[in-house]
Amino acid sequence: MSELKKVSSNPHVRDRDTTARIMLTVVAALLPATFFGIFHFGLRAVFVVLISVAAAVLTELLFELLCKKKVTVRDFSAVVTGLLLGLNLPVSVPLWLPAIGSVFAILVVKMLFGGLGKNFMNPALAGRCFLLISFPALMTNFTYDAYAGATPLAQLKAGEAVNVMDMILGRTAGTIGETSMIAIVAGACILILTGIIDLKIPGSYLVSFTAFVALFAALSGRTVDGAYLSAQLAGGGLMLGAFFMATDYVTRPITVKGQYVFGIFLGFLTALFRIFGASAEGVSYAIILGNLLVPLIEKYTMPKCFGKGGERS
Repeated sequence: MSELKKVSSNPHVRDRDTTARIMLTVVAALLPATFFGIFHFGLRAVFVVLISVAAAVLTELLFELLCKKKVTVRDFSAVVTGLLLGLNLPVSVPLWLPAIGSVFAILVVKMLFGGLGKNFMNPALAGRCFLLISFPALMTNFTYDAYAGATPLAQLKAGEAVNVMDMILGRTAGTIGETSMIAIVAGACILILTGIIDLKIPGSYLVSFTAFVALFAALSGRTVDGAYLSAQLAGGGLMLGAFFMATDYVTRPITVKGQYVFGIFLGFLTALFRIFGASAEGVSYAIILGNLLVPLIEKYTMPKCFGKGGERS
């Protein structure tokens, strides 16, 4: 009997990574976009981001203390949610707005559904969509100091010419963290090199988006060329959404085939919203709708168990 081994429950394969380490790596990867947003928009961007992060952390802490649950703020997931939400806000918003968005994201979308690992959609994007629906005028006001007027995507939708290089470098109007494609891609490289994410979802998202936006634009009578497609890729929150929010461990499919299907679906929806929708954007709503369909995607892409489902001879 002494030779018997103890059999524990799954998972049997473990990794040294912890939730806190992963979240801190995501925070580090978001720093290039955060610092560029502060450089680009000024000191007020610091207050918007800090209030968003502080409200997210305090909401999670207070909920757990009041409900006598285990305190989990040390896993830094609330920090990531608050930071992502802050980067998705215009710098001109009232300072109470990021607080409301973070409270909704953490309390309603995350904690009321059981906390980290049980939320059914990305909390930061849910908070942003909640603010877009509740305060559309404030959330679409990108006028601040030298940057006034419509965003490049709005200009593109109206048929106006845009400077693609300005969009890549970040010399445009927009939300705090979405303007510089270079800063976002630099952060994404950190996630890829550290193994936090891979290119299944971002790659299929961006490739399918390019194909669908070219198709839909041609069907609507627009001129499609390299400059137009480059502007669509560099504009808005596409890169931020593709690398930092569509890849969220909790709300993405767990199957390999499902991740490709998920990315293609996001590309289709984003292109559809941008070309035929009333708004020039579409990333947030596309990812939210994709999150809701993840259980269905997983159902039809789950590998068959060994020894089951084989064809009869």
